[in-house]
Amino acid sequence: MFYKDSQHIYRVPELDAFPWLVHGFGTRWSDIPALFGNLGTLKQIHSAGCVAAEGRAGELGRGDALLENRPGAVVAVKTADCVPVLLVDERRRAVAAVHAGWRGTAAGITRRAVEAMHERFGTAPGDLHAAIGPAIGVCCYQVGPEVAVQFGGEGRMHLDLAAGNGRQLEDAGLAAERIYQSGLCTMCHAEEWHSFRRDREKAARQHSFVGIR
Repeated sequence: MFYKDSQHIYRVPELDAFPWLVHGFGTRWSDIPALFGNLGTLKQIHSAGCVAAEGRAGELGRGDALLENRPGAVVAVKTADCVPVLLVDERRRAVAAVHAGWRGTAAGITRRAVEAMHERFGTAPGDLHAAIGPAIGVCCYQVGPEVAVQFGGEGRMHLDLAAGNGRQLEDAGLAAERIYQSGLCTMCHAEEWHSFRRDREKAARQHSFVGIR
């Protein structure tokens, strides 16, 4: 179960077991860029594009997954309802931060990030842990037929993006017990998270981050 620390950051106990790792899911109250002067981010475009950070900071290109394996580097994605996913290779000490909205989920961004880690770092899916952070829940995420058809549905339906990304991870070879779901809905909890569906253009973004000490 995820827990919130004194800096208003949600963390995963299973990932705390790795002393070389930094990770967390920010809230509206946490200032992640202020914590990490070396933060790498992306111009997120709702794609299946993966970018290697290579120890760089700042906005590093266009895509929706940012990969890293260099000590001292931290990568992050920004969300306000979309699904943030953090991938951790315990053997090779490599990580990735993934942004998965409905378009990215339909394009297989989370599965593609696992493949990109294998291609770049030699990551084996069996060595990966994945944390799926706070996002709009199936309780609140009703979509129209043009989105539903992308997920095998029809008409209006409630879509579970977090579960969909969990299935992608299992399909990519991760063990189910190494996939950690927050079960937290950004739209339900206005006191904790920004939500684009709830607040529209007034919504800010929260950062989810992962890196190597």
